[in-house]
Amino acid sequence: MNTSSIDRSRASLVAMARHNMASTRSGTIDQTASVLEVPARRYYDPERWRLEVDRVFRRLPLMLAMSCELPRPGDFKTLEAAGVPVLLVRDEGGAVRAYVNSCSHRGAVVVTEQSGNRRRFTCPYHAWTYDHGGHLVAVYAEQDFGHIEKSCHGLTALPVGERAGMIWVTLDPHSTLDIDTFLCGYDSLLEHFGFADWTLYDQRTVAGPNWKIAYDGYMDLYHLPILHRNTFGSDMPNQALYYAWGPHQRVASPDPGLLELEDLPEAQWPVEPLLASVWTIFPHVSIASFDGGGGRAVMVSQLFPGDSPLESRTVQNYVMATPPADDTVRQAADEQFRLLEHVVRDEDYATGLRQQRALMARPGATVLFGRNEGGGQRFHAFLDRLLETEDADLPDLFRAWN
Repeated sequence: MNTSSIDRSRASLVAMARHNMASTRSGTIDQTASVLEVPARRYYDPERWRLEVDRVFRRLPLMLAMSCELPRPGDFKTLEAAGVPVLLVRDEGGAVRAYVNSCSHRGAVVVTEQSGNRRRFTCPYHAWTYDHGGHLVAVYAEQDFGHIEKSCHGLTALPVGERAGMIWVTLDPHSTLDIDTFLCGYDSLLEHFGFADWTLYDQRTVAGPNWKIAYDGYMDLYHLPILHRNTFGSDMPNQALYYAWGPHQRVASPDPGLLELEDLPEAQWPVEPLLASVWTIFPHVSIASFDGGGGRAVMVSQLFPGDSPLESRTVQNYVMATPPADDTVRQAADEQFRLLEHVVRDEDYATGLRQQRALMARPGATVLFGRNEGGGQRFHAFLDRLLETEDADLPDLFRAWN
């Protein structure tokens, strides 16, 4: 990011802090014009769910890895996203490449390990071999197999982009939606975290309810002092301030601590309090900041639809600004991550799983988003527009929404 971009994005952080200060003083928050009603059936209808998988998760860029997961040439990561097996690798030139993890011979999964470092990838079924560029470089017993043009049988490449220390992949190999158009400038704000130099400390997967129930919770501060009163929320405010870049949103509470910055020149304001809050990346990521007991840390949650409308899975990535220096810091990090897992699994998602069963028992029910829940209102409004938008019109949708 160049100097002018850094200056502009920092100015945006300062402007949001000023808005937060004003809300803190007045005791008020921005509100929408009215309450939004969403048909409850949208949370469990199989046709709607299949449309969301196809028109959201399989054609938009998804954040599939932190840059720090692939620090060296040859480092790779595999995962499944919305039913698509993906292989990520950093090539010899330092660029990240993404492929459908499927051999061009019979379609077998080429790389079965979750991560590692390799110069070549050899399919475990018939030993066809590929390089970092996805090129087919060797066919086992080629003299018996018969002649093929290797250049025509490489791995299927997927659009990939690396921004702000994160890696996005589009599961549609023919997508023409540019990553920068999709991000709407949001990455320039996220760049201030400096994630490219952070450390992935630990990673876990949590089963959850319908992906929209989970995503609703990312932007909902209204429930904090109620649902989480016995863990961390008893003293948390229930008010929320929303800031949007296209469908990507930041949600923060009025923060009296920011008032302590007022007597300092803005250039001297530290970046950490300017970044505090929850940053969501449509359609499936939440970045929550906290003090991990050993310095700066965040939990980056990657939400994916499951095998049915009533299922999802969330990969929780515990990321630290610096590696733990000693056992005391490691113990504090472990305790913090266990708490975060407990809060999401046993409070948020347990509630969501009960919620969706209850909604299914009420034909014709609606789900309400109040005037104080503008983030959820914006999320559902954009989702409705997205499902109606054809592939060729996606860039215009993101530009218009921004």
